[in-house]
Amino acid sequence: MKFTAAQEFIAELLGTMVLILFGVGVVAMVVLFGSTPAVAGEVVKGGYTNITLGWGFAVLMGIFIAGTISGAHLNPAVTLALAATGRFPASKIPHYIAGQFIGAFLGAAIVFAVYHAKWLGVDPALDHTAGVFSTFPAVAGFLPGFVDQVVGTALLMGLILAIGDKLNNPAGAAWGGLAVAFVVMAIGMSFGGMNGYAINPARDLGPRIFALLAGFKNLGDINVWLVPVIGPIVGALIGAFIYDFAIGKPLARASEAHMGTQGVDPEYNIRN
Repeated sequence: MKFTAAQEFIAELLGTMVLILFGVGVVAMVVLFGSTPAVAGEVVKGGYTNITLGWGFAVLMGIFIAGTISGAHLNPAVTLALAATGRFPASKIPHYIAGQFIGAFLGAAIVFAVYHAKWLGVDPALDHTAGVFSTFPAVAGFLPGFVDQVVGTALLMGLILAIGDKLNNPAGAAWGGLAVAFVVMAIGMSFGGMNGYAINPARDLGPRIFALLAGFKNLGDINVWLVPVIGPIVGALIGAFIYDFAIGKPLARASEAHMGTQGVDPEYNIRN
């Protein structure tokens, strides 16, 4: 099936918006209701466990929304890495990334609107809850968070390719969305402490820009803004090229040799 640029743009926008609605939404639940009575007089339990599970399911819901039309990149770093490795037309990069950033911004705005009354009760000056929207480092400076984001996003990108590679995982199409959700959960559980595991420039910068416009004051310095943008892009490129070098291309060459003269394009798997 072929879709127009407008349809792909809308799919990425809606998919990323849903990602942020569930992802930022679960953080809002933990932060805003974590220490005061919530619905039915109960407090929200689970804390970081809820957050890692919530973000994983958020990715799954976004994939369900956008997967058929756009492939559900939902992440500029993924889009750029797919283009850099020949899997995705470079001409589509602008409308995919535009959809991702706009969707992330809108998702953050909707979460704030839903929780607005409670938010003003917990943080009336909007001076200490910007972390609901975006990530913040555990250690000051550029390098610690940058390394964390590179490693986390390299894992994300490499595993996305491994899951979607028909030569590596023939049944991947049937359960790929759930598998990617599990990858996001695993990254959060294993590498979430150093810089909040944004692993997605749109996921972090779109809501952070909304928070700025909404009047939040604790938005961090330039390093806090740049690390979740630059780190994921570098990490996704590294993860994609490592996968192709170590796994993807050897599998394609082995498949070509096995198929002999049956007309299989040895680069099909790398491009698709």
